[in-house]
Amino acid sequence: MSSTLAPAASKLALLGGTRVGEVTYSRFPHFSEQAIARVADVLRAGKAVGLGRFHSPEIGEAEDTISRYHGGRRVLACGSGHAALQGALAGLEICGGDEVITTPYTWGASISCILHQNAIPVFVDVERETGLIDPAAVEAAITPRTKAILAVHIFGQPANLQALRAIADKHKLMLIEDGSQAHGAEIDGVRVGNVGDAAGFSCMGGKVLPTTEAGYLVSPHERVIWKAAMIGQHMGRSPEKDFPDDLRPWVDSLVYTYRITPLNSVLLTEQFGRLDGWIAERRRHADLLRAKLAGAKFLRMPDYAPGVKPVFHLMSFNFDPVAAGVSRDTFAAAMKAEGMLAFGYVPSPIPDWPRLHWQDYRGPRVSWLSSLAAANVDYRGMALPNCRWRVANSIETRFDYVDPNEGMVNRIAEIIHKVEANIGALRDYERAQGPAAPARR
Repeated sequence: MSSTLAPAASKLALLGGTRVGEVTYSRFPHFSEQAIARVADVLRAGKAVGLGRFHSPEIGEAEDTISRYHGGRRVLACGSGHAALQGALAGLEICGGDEVITTPYTWGASISCILHQNAIPVFVDVERETGLIDPAAVEAAITPRTKAILAVHIFGQPANLQALRAIADKHKLMLIEDGSQAHGAEIDGVRVGNVGDAAGFSCMGGKVLPTTEAGYLVSPHERVIWKAAMIGQHMGRSPEKDFPDDLRPWVDSLVYTYRITPLNSVLLTEQFGRLDGWIAERRRHADLLRAKLAGAKFLRMPDYAPGVKPVFHLMSFNFDPVAAGVSRDTFAAAMKAEGMLAFGYVPSPIPDWPRLHWQDYRGPRVSWLSSLAAANVDYRGMALPNCRWRVANSIETRFDYVDPNEGMVNRIAEIIHKVEANIGALRDYERAQGPAAPARR
């Protein structure tokens, strides 16, 4: 299969030509026969409720497995990635008007965990190349009310943890990592989740490490784990032998239901045994695609500093609309017509979202608006130029290549080269039709 096309070789499918062909993926998530058999055993035994290690050895096994992967950090298995992130904030006692500096370019759960603690998100701009939080912008946003930095490793790219850790230490702040799309991503051999004071990971079925619906919290601080358990686990998991005695007077059932099931605990244990192999395949396919797109003029993969090793949960491309002479949405529409999934993952900067605008909100009542009003924050019209550029110009696609599939990487490259080779016709199309509808998933 060719990875390039001559300009006149083929008419764009968007303009009535024959498409290159559908881009398909490895079957993912994938569960081994051993994992399926173990889940069946759990179901046959009627182990439906996960109340912690004391009652469910499957939970203890999963937490021990995760701890080994994260260099011995303490672990709390949870029902979701959001549960893990809110647990991280609660475990660090961040709540009630505390400011948390974070990114506007992410999935909403990275921010709702802050709001659900009645804390205040403080949005700063991102790096244009990657969409990751900009450490320089973080430092400029620190105030006396700042208690933490929450960095998101979006698309499986590790944020600049060394710089963020230095800023946090300098200003005596907590560093929280959202690794929900980045299990196993590294900088200089250090895995994400192993730098922050706490880190939350999602393990739902669409993530790099998939179960059905689960997550986990890791922290170097034992008390963070127990305080997190107190807000989201049955009786704070206080029956367990390591639970601190001084916290026992504050244990009750005023909790969120964030506990994990024995079924998903088994899946966590089993999937961790396969994670490194899956990541290696994702990286190998990404390297192959980068080589095949070396001559592309308008669409390229982000560049990374030496030592940075993403895991490519999604593949994110940077599009140059000025050089191409068409909008991102029109270019993405042409890619989709050729058979490739192409969309913008982040629909708009999060501070633009109406449910954060207490000043003029008219929808159903929202629990966090009173906290935002009390803090007198106004998110409307924030500049955030790099975030806005990425919202308008990045193109994401699925990249679940966890088995050898060089043919599909060739097809992705062929589609991109075909669209670029016919850019003149695409410009004419856009002039006649106007930009395509936004390229949302």
